Amino acid sequence: MAKNEIKVAANVADTIRPTLAGAKQHPAWQALRSVAGRITTPLLPDDYLKLANPLWSARELRGRVIEVRRETVDSATLVIKPGWGFHFDYEPGQYVGIGVLMDGRWRWRSYSLTSTPVTRARLITITVKAMPEGFLSSHLVGGVTPGTIVRLAAPQGNFVLPDPAPASLLFLTAGSGITPVMSMLRTLARREQVGDVVHVHSAPTESDVMFADELARLHDEHGGYRLTVRATRAEGRLEMTGLADIVPDWRDRQAWACGPGGMLDDAHRLWSSEGIGDQLHLERFAASRAAAHGTGGTVTFERSGKTVTADAATSLMDAGEQVGIQMPFGCRMGICQSCVVGLIDGHVRDLRTGAEHEPGSRVQTCISAASGDCSLDV
Repeated sequence: MAKNEIKVAANVADTIRPTLAGAKQHPAWQALRSVAGRITTPLLPDDYLKLANPLWSARELRGRVIEVRRETVDSATLVIKPGWGFHFDYEPGQYVGIGVLMDGRWRWRSYSLTSTPVTRARLITITVKAMPEGFLSSHLVGGVTPGTIVRLAAPQGNFVLPDPAPASLLFLTAGSGITPVMSMLRTLARREQVGDVVHVHSAPTESDVMFADELARLHDEHGGYRLTVRATRAEGRLEMTGLADIVPDWRDRQAWACGPGGMLDDAHRLWSSEGIGDQLHLERFAASRAAAHGTGGTVTFERSGKTVTADAATSLMDAGEQVGIQMPFGCRMGICQSCVVGLIDGHVRDLRTGAEHEPGSRVQTCISAASGDCSLDV
């Protein structure tokens, strides 16, 4: 009986008229929309609006790809015009979730915003590097065309640059780890706050450096911005023990670092050993995962009444999306805590640590997998 009650509640919830994102900031529009909603019942004004313009959806954040601009052989910048409800007051360094319809299924990932907040053009950009194991990243770089409608999740993340910026900065980046820092650099230039900035960037070769021309211009036009590019195929990876040779005063700077896990781990150890760990800000693009073990199981989504069989390496979030269950999410890599839901029955395993969670726990669906049959409060 309890299950039936939960299912009825979920079905009723599906008919609740969504609240427009930012309704409090636009009370007049929201009042008009409420009146229109009563007139157009059982459909919502949103159902008619998105027929005229797909970006006029109040049920979800949407965007239209305006341009796909190649950066390097395997990376590209997507220029996106967000639709109704998107706010441009994000902080430089934050990321945005993007959903793309592929083979009848919405596939989601999070990417750093490379644009600056509060733009007059009301556009955002993300810059994506195609990864060999990244099905969606390869599609975004080589398969998405201008005009494509995407879904968006609101910007979030704590890897941000304060305003005003610290007097002296150090950016340590490698590969696509430059993307959140690019938003910071562009914002500093727009605010005329490029004071004392040292930037050490690593890439396999100079031709692999994203935004190479723009970085060179920043270096030439702003005397306070000093850029060092390390071509790792010829010079080897940057060893943190030799950082003082490149940046003698690194201990006196507030540092932001983004890149491969090994580089970030080394930086964390170095700053901690010097007793200045609070001066280092890290952004990780992926969480390390423990070796998969077990057999997975049947995952039941109690509120929707749907089930799916998943193996031990498939996250609960990915499993749910296979049967149309849209769970809350943010970073999709176990950092932001946006995807936490209740575990009603059974056990699930943390894909990073291998630790198992018991019934009654609240679990992160993006980095947890079934460890036998389980039920989620979704």
